[in-house]
Amino acid sequence: MKKTASAHWSGDLKTGKGTISTQSGALKEQAYGFNTRFGDTPGTNPEELLGAAHAGCFTMALSNILAEAGMVAQSLDTTAEVTLDKVDDGFSITAVHLTVEAVIPGASVQAFEDAARKAEKGCPVSKVLNAKISMDAKLKS
Repeated sequence: MKKTASAHWSGDLKTGKGTISTQSGALKEQAYGFNTRFGDTPGTNPEELLGAAHAGCFTMALSNILAEAGMVAQSLDTTAEVTLDKVDDGFSITAVHLTVEAVIPGASVQAFEDAARKAEKGCPVSKVLNAKISMDAKLKS
């Protein structure tokens, strides 16, 4: 399976503007730029999109691992906090912190945490990232 996304950019870094689109059309010429990345201008940015991809991938992986263990989640809510740091040679995504809250009738805390750790390490987006990835997993009753 191969999926595509594209970006268009005009101008320099600080005053230029760009758009991001996805093959599925979920994003179609979504605005992004310096101020959407480093400021508060409406639009998106690569870190936010990476976080959405990681949260979605992790959550799907967790639902599969839970099902394989005989547990079905009533709800899984995941947030991915992506850290962009200034480093010697520019900027680098240095960390992703996943926070997941789950409602899983009949699940033990240990079984849930084991499944969450397995999903953290095993989801395809986690595997491709060269950043420190951490997670908090909370089973809600």
